[in-house]
Amino acid sequence: MARFRRRTCIILLLFILFICSIMMALKTLRPDRAGFGDPFGLGLLPELQQRTVLLDSKQNSLNRVQADPVTRVNNLHSIAVNTMKASLPPVNKLEEELSSPNYNFHIFYYSWFGNPQFDGKYIHWNHPLLPHWDPKIANNYPKGRHNPPEDIGANFYPELGSYSSKDPSVIEAHMKQMRSASTGVIVLSWYPPGMADENGEPTDDLVPVILDYAHKYSLKVTFHIEPYKDRDDRSMYHNVKYIIDKYGGHPAFYRHKTSTGRFLPMFYVYDSYVTIPEIWANLLTVSGSQTIRNTPYDALFIALLVEERHKHDIHRSGFDGMYTYFATNGFSYGSSHHNWASLKAFCDSNNLMFIPSVGPGYIDTSIRPWNNHNTRNRVNGKYYETAFSAALLVRPEVISITSFNEWHEGTQIEKAVPKRTGQMVYLDYKPHKPNVYLELTQKWSEKYRKEQEQWLM
Repeated sequence: MARFRRRTCIILLLFILFICSIMMALKTLRPDRAGFGDPFGLGLLPELQQRTVLLDSKQNSLNRVQADPVTRVNNLHSIAVNTMKASLPPVNKLEEELSSPNYNFHIFYYSWFGNPQFDGKYIHWNHPLLPHWDPKIANNYPKGRHNPPEDIGANFYPELGSYSSKDPSVIEAHMKQMRSASTGVIVLSWYPPGMADENGEPTDDLVPVILDYAHKYSLKVTFHIEPYKDRDDRSMYHNVKYIIDKYGGHPAFYRHKTSTGRFLPMFYVYDSYVTIPEIWANLLTVSGSQTIRNTPYDALFIALLVEERHKHDIHRSGFDGMYTYFATNGFSYGSSHHNWASLKAFCDSNNLMFIPSVGPGYIDTSIRPWNNHNTRNRVNGKYYETAFSAALLVRPEVISITSFNEWHEGTQIEKAVPKRTGQMVYLDYKPHKPNVYLELTQKWSEKYRKEQEQWLM
């Protein structure tokens, strides 16, 4: 028995010596400044090597922890994980900082602005003052054009100044603002290649850049087809085919999930009512001579409703839904909040989408000085919130926002700043911050999400 005990003691002593030698060997590999609790080996990882200051600051608190070795190991692991998170790529950090996108919130966006630095001249900021159609009234108002950068065709002044829509830093700033507002789909004003509005230049070549930046911020892009020259069933088919062929493969290209489970592109069609229903039916009904239905280019087509009678024309034309666009409550039948319930009921009974358009206010007297009667004061955000409240009452599948940056009509939610120049004093968002309408949009996006969950229960 005594011999067995001696043998056991010798074995135990050898084991202890072995452990001690291993610890001494490890100690020689560690920095001289390392204490017992130092996370040995973490400095070998490039991501963590950049954070040695952070680890040092954690050292004293770790040494003060009176706990068993398991607790110390858990604390050490927590520091390593948090440090690695701090070194993630910027896009991942971006996802954490910004509100999640709401793909049921669509926002109208304009890429028609230009300045000398990027375009060789000012575009749209120098908008002309439009005359009234009655010469007697027109004679009572000023004529001419605005003279940027101090004098622009808007009643508010953008925080980014008289920017160019081609400026990559501007595009990125816009995407970040729209994402911070928890919108999800950009409705991009679009003319076919080589075409533009009467005060602008062609912008189709900007679409790839906008798609790329939208994708960076997890936003989607759809198209707001403007009333270009000779727009009819044939040209629409050609242009829809062009858009889908050229941009449909991009990850930021928007497709809407229908009630049947299909994912289809969506196109908003501005001033659709100027084309007679019979022409639209050629394109949008299954039996039409130029039908796009059941082809690779089939999509959801959303018509603009202005007058009440347009709802019947929209249905007869073969459109898939209607939107109201104008941010002026009472300006048209469609933009009047109290009519949204009956329009939603009509759409429900005819298998159409109803997309109400909400806006923060309206003022276009910088370009239509005679149109003061259609101004809608923002009332420090209350007008905007009233519009959202009215929209949520009808439980729409999608809400559209007029607009991110239609500065000429004063419907923008983009950041604006106070500015005074000569005799001109621009309106601003005071007493709130420049981002107040982005914050209000984010607030109502979250409210919509919560209420939608209850609608679907």
